[in-house]
Amino acid sequence: MSMNKKAQDQQNNSEVSTTRRRMLQGTAIGAGMLPFLKVLPASAASGDTVVVAIGQTINSLDIHRSGTNRPSYQVAVNAYDRLVSFGTKTTPEGGLSYDYATLEPEIAESWEVSEDGLTITFKLRADGKFHDGSPITAHDVKWSFDRAVTLGGFPTVQMKAGSLAKPEQFEAVDDLTFRITLPHKSKLTLPDLAVPVPIVINSKLALKHATKDDPWATEYLHKNIAGSGAFTVARWDPGQQLVYQRNEKWTSGKAPAVARVIVREVPSAATRRALLERGDVQMSFNMPNKDASELSTKKDLVVNTTPVENAIYCLCPNLKFEPFQDKRVRQALAWALPYQALFETSAYGRGKPMWGGKSAVPKDIAWPQAFPYDTDLTKAGELLEQAGMSSGFEVPLSISLSQTDWMEPAALLIQENLGKIGIKATINKIPGASWRTASLVEKRLDLSLETFGGWLNYPCYYFFWAYVHGHLFNASNYRNEEIEKLTEETLHLAVDDPDYAPKIRRMIEIVWDEVPRIALWQPALNVGLNGATDYEFWFHRQLDARSLKKA
Repeated sequence: MSMNKKAQDQQNNSEVSTTRRRMLQGTAIGAGMLPFLKVLPASAASGDTVVVAIGQTINSLDIHRSGTNRPSYQVAVNAYDRLVSFGTKTTPEGGLSYDYATLEPEIAESWEVSEDGLTITFKLRADGKFHDGSPITAHDVKWSFDRAVTLGGFPTVQMKAGSLAKPEQFEAVDDLTFRITLPHKSKLTLPDLAVPVPIVINSKLALKHATKDDPWATEYLHKNIAGSGAFTVARWDPGQQLVYQRNEKWTSGKAPAVARVIVREVPSAATRRALLERGDVQMSFNMPNKDASELSTKKDLVVNTTPVENAIYCLCPNLKFEPFQDKRVRQALAWALPYQALFETSAYGRGKPMWGGKSAVPKDIAWPQAFPYDTDLTKAGELLEQAGMSSGFEVPLSISLSQTDWMEPAALLIQENLGKIGIKATINKIPGASWRTASLVEKRLDLSLETFGGWLNYPCYYFFWAYVHGHLFNASNYRNEEIEKLTEETLHLAVDDPDYAPKIRRMIEIVWDEVPRIALWQPALNVGLNGATDYEFWFHRQLDARSLKKA
């Protein structure tokens, strides 16, 4: 070993020792931090690294893979590129946010839409390179899009929302020209290319690991990156941490300001808060509302709270459960909930109330907007009696252990009020790693708390995901033929078309009456910073590390 290497090791050991001492000062939180310390890289204290604490688990590196959970979507954002991206804007509060109104080049340097809107032709950057140095070609884009529309599940339906449904629609005209042919003109196609799903994969690398039984290399891409994004994945320890390393030769944008971003999974909200307060992590992502409310007054911390567009926290009665097949029972639930207490206790007033609407007929097409329900136990009891269920029934109320910060207090309050009308709700806690499968993929939970935010900011897009039967976020197994028809008719229709607004108002009126999803409040995303700057909010509510800087 050279003297330089010895000196470097001594410095690294000193950094880790210093970090350990700082974390373990005070016995109240020391034990909870020990798992964090076991995998803390020696570089965590250095000036070119940002450490981020999250409360959920990253379960795959492949957004197209069946069962990949939402926290994993951040890998698609940071380690892969798309043809286009949304721009950035400054919020009225002085923070950074994605700009839905602006599309910017990423892998594509330009694009052209035909006069009839049925063909979009992209010219790729001539200097585009994947992480391994191989060129990005239209053939890679074609393979990646074919994969996304073929594997099934959420990614395939997401592509379908933008009228991207069949491999035959995608053509590699030459190495640097890619063309999409559409069955009809759609307002969603171009913005749908900027969401996390349509990543461009290094098909040359992926195909080396494909097999007859796995032609899309899902097993390889589950654990390995084959992208061109601003970061590579230097290390992934499932259930513990993911380490991003800057791609020094990123060709789709300016290289990130920080060399490493360590995303550390810390299930305990109390530990995440302590780590942030002490400066041992520079960011706590998706902070509980309680912590955000209390820490927002501290001078040495910055708490960003951003309302999530097109998103609602809600209670979902599953229509597979016989009592909930009667809409009067679902309406009884909607009148029984303690909305104000839920908002104050679970949301700490951060977000926007979604109850107390003054009319059962919407006045406009704003979405989300307040549902026409409030707390009225008398009316709830009358509806149960009309449905022949005045004696009540029992039902499990399911929550995710990875979202207990809001779900658990909400469930306790809901349980108490439902008991007042004879409904005995038993709280069922499901591990976070199994939640998506149970609630959304298999849709087997009789009554559950749920959240969904539509990536493309239109009411018809929210309905496409949350109210169309069989679609992922329709956790209630709801089906209504008129809703299905109206959603199909409005999804691709221009907003200024004279038929658009009346159809949207009708859709809202139907789901207010039938309440397969009982709205609670519109959530906000809380991100705490202590030693990092330039955080940018994105609609997908996942970490975009590309803009981060070390304070």
